[in-house]
Amino acid sequence: MEISKETVEKTVHCKKDFDCIKNNNIGCKVEWCVEKEIHFVEYCGKNSCSYIMNFGNSYICTCPTRKEKYNKYGQ
Repeated sequence: MEISKETVEKTVHCKKDFDCIKNNNIGCKVEWCVEKEIHFVEYCGKNSCSYIMNFGNSYICTCPTRKEKYNKYGQ
């Protein structure tokens, strides 16, 4: 699995030391995605990170690394 260096450099607030790519951990499951830009995810509760944003009754992932991983690999 490859994530671009530029994307990793943009992910400055990762509290999990890039566990989603180092250990192939899926992280918050993407429920649906809008044009590869807006990623709605299931809330991970206490395991959530600084990139989860509340959007009404849903949650959006704003993590550049997680978004690229989903867009490239569908996970």
